[in-house]
Amino acid sequence: MIQALIFDCDGTLIDSMFAHYSAWREALSSQGIPLDEQSFYKHSGTPSSRVIPMLAEAQGKQVDFHRALEAKERHFIGSIDLLRRIPHVVEIADRHRGKIKMAVASGGTRNLVHQQLRQVQIMDWFETIVTCEDTEHHKPDPDVFLEAARRLNVAPKHCRVYEDGEPGIEAARRAGMECIDIRKMQTAGESNTTPDMPQQDG
Repeated sequence: MIQALIFDCDGTLIDSMFAHYSAWREALSSQGIPLDEQSFYKHSGTPSSRVIPMLAEAQGKQVDFHRALEAKERHFIGSIDLLRRIPHVVEIADRHRGKIKMAVASGGTRNLVHQQLRQVQIMDWFETIVTCEDTEHHKPDPDVFLEAARRLNVAPKHCRVYEDGEPGIEAARRAGMECIDIRKMQTAGESNTTPDMPQQDG
């Protein structure tokens, strides 16, 4: 039986990826580092502390990550009122809150993940919120999902993950969890047909 639902945050519950990209682009421009949009999205779900230095290195440049992160957070928070829920995923969470254990497991920083969830008024729907500060290894490693399952006291095989990025989907697979790719729900218009109620495995 599925006993817990675990949701990624950015791009899954909240339509925020372009806001993150725009904030990083502005932050890095002051260091003379251009940021390619597709390269950024390709690593969705992986902490920026890994992604940004890697993308800079690919251009043969060094980045002062901590300075860039401070600037990025300022830019992002300045536009946080523009964030919106992703309706068909939030609807799933809304239907199940209070009925089944739920968590958020994100590669984002605690500060920004919490602020986003508060902004769209769903912060109190989840028993626990796991962010990049809570694990040593990050998506596509399974640690963030395994930590969420541990906190919920639910075996990984009884957890269902909702994700929008390849690193997160791979992390869920490595964790031994069922995973719903919310991009396919959007593309195929399956928000009403994708099974989301607790059900018998296999």
